[in-house]
Amino acid sequence: MTHPKEPTVADGEREQAPQGIDTTKPNVSRVYDFMLGGKDNYEADRWMAHLALEVAPDAPEAARANREFLGRVVRFLAAEAGVRQLLDIGSGLPTQGNVHEIAQSAAPGTRVVYVDNDPIVLVHGRALLAVDEGSTTVVEADLRDPDAIIDDPEVRRLIDFDRPVGLLMFAILHHLTDEEDPAGIAARLVDRLAPGSYLAVSHFHNPGPAYPEVSRQAFAAEKIFNETLGTGRWRTREEILACFDGLDLLEPGLVPLPEWRPGSGDRAEPGITYHTFVGAVARKP
Repeated sequence: MTHPKEPTVADGEREQAPQGIDTTKPNVSRVYDFMLGGKDNYEADRWMAHLALEVAPDAPEAARANREFLGRVVRFLAAEAGVRQLLDIGSGLPTQGNVHEIAQSAAPGTRVVYVDNDPIVLVHGRALLAVDEGSTTVVEADLRDPDAIIDDPEVRRLIDFDRPVGLLMFAILHHLTDEEDPAGIAARLVDRLAPGSYLAVSHFHNPGPAYPEVSRQAFAAEKIFNETLGTGRWRTREEILACFDGLDLLEPGLVPLPEWRPGSGDRAEPGITYHTFVGAVARKP
């Protein structure tokens, strides 16, 4: 198998980027942007993406499934559950169908706070939201310090933590190591939320012996992610469910993303990544 040529510093320097953005190393948000067909990515990100595509050629389907899952969850929270404030941690680069667009279309006035620690996400996000500071904002913070997120003055400007909040953590917890305790971080965040709040998570999944070929693919993808991005854990079902401890899991539970309340307009199709990307939504009693 011929691997793509690893980009050099010169390759990255030839591409224009906002000041302070390192284009010579692959970046999680930009790799995801590439998989979605976006343009906010660089040579190093495309190199990383092509390595992943050698293991999982249908990886763009997984990215699309995650985006469609996000849309269904946000519409559910805003239109059915009556949640009027959403906290999206690890929001990634803006793309079609952003959380605030979906939520405010379903329920005008819904407040949305995006949180990310990636400089390029902040640059693009703030440009996108420059005209909408009354109901939507972008905050620089790190998931590994959950109390700093909840106590951030800009977060609290829009989010009233005495009222129900929709806490969104799409494709972010799997970038925490086991030592960083993703389930513990989720619990600390949920503990600060009012009863009636919701937690939505999508997460890389290793299905184990039930799908041996898929499990091998998950191990191979994990190896690539950790060698190039330095992060990425395909966890077991039990490990992912631990993030929802003490919460009431909504039907249909923790399932492959296309199986969570599918909509008629969804386009994601089953492939080898189908069982390696799962999600769920739960309510705080």
